[in-house]
Amino acid sequence: MVRRIVFHQGTSRLALWARRIALFSLAAAILSIVIVHSGLLEIRPALVTFGASLALAILALVLAFAAFVSIWKDGLIGMGASLGAISIAILLLAYPTYIAVKARNLPWIYDITTDPIDPPRYDTLAKARPRDANPIVYAGLTAAELQFEAYPDIEPLDADIDTRTAYNASLAVINRRRWRLVEQRAPEQGRLEGRIEAVARTPIMGFRDDVIVRVKAFEGGARVDIRSSSRYGSFDLGTNAERVRRLIVDIEAEMGRQTPDEPAPIVRPKGPQKGTPKGQKTAPKPTPKGNQQPGNQPTAKR
Repeated sequence: MVRRIVFHQGTSRLALWARRIALFSLAAAILSIVIVHSGLLEIRPALVTFGASLALAILALVLAFAAFVSIWKDGLIGMGASLGAISIAILLLAYPTYIAVKARNLPWIYDITTDPIDPPRYDTLAKARPRDANPIVYAGLTAAELQFEAYPDIEPLDADIDTRTAYNASLAVINRRRWRLVEQRAPEQGRLEGRIEAVARTPIMGFRDDVIVRVKAFEGGARVDIRSSSRYGSFDLGTNAERVRRLIVDIEAEMGRQTPDEPAPIVRPKGPQKGTPKGQKTAPKPTPKGNQQPGNQPTAKR
């Protein structure tokens, strides 16, 4: 009788722990994103939770690679758990890594404006901002110099149109983006500038950034200034600058589709001269024949 010898292969504990930590980091990241989007809790704990989830994803990635070594060396089971942990970790770390590499040479600023000398001032948004948010006042000359070095192309938008048309174009673009409008004041008689204040959201995390568009008369046309500020964090990863750039491009394109809002001036006929009865036309005064000026003589046709 032949006895069958069965070798029981053990399971790599490193692979199991790598998968558990990766799943936990994924759940923590999803929870933090839900908290930020819903606004149910404070944003700072949510940011800490998201940062911790990324750290756990890195730990799971390291354990998964260590599990590969033990599986290859000792012949253990757990290849599927290791691959699952690596997939989850890469899924969580891919986009933050891309953003970090892209923004490695960007300045540590969170407030971008087309007019650093006289930046548009938040009014309604200044009252609506949380107390623990970034300061509402522009940082000044230091931030302006850092912005100019990193984003020299961000400048005001000047157009040869009236201020109301420029305001309508700006408002149409913001409405298309479905930002939450907080204040809108059109330029009217007695009001030198128009203002649009809105709250934008970042694509994935849903962070709230404040945006203001100012429209005023400039050299016979209109000038549009934009300011975009992050509420939290001292580094915006270039998000505000990219938002201002795209907003300028879209507003300029929308201006070409807008019709002038101001009516054309009405030319009124001149009234009769003084001393002329109403309804009677005044006849031109005859010029004496001998006193005709050389420039008033008729010219012969050739």
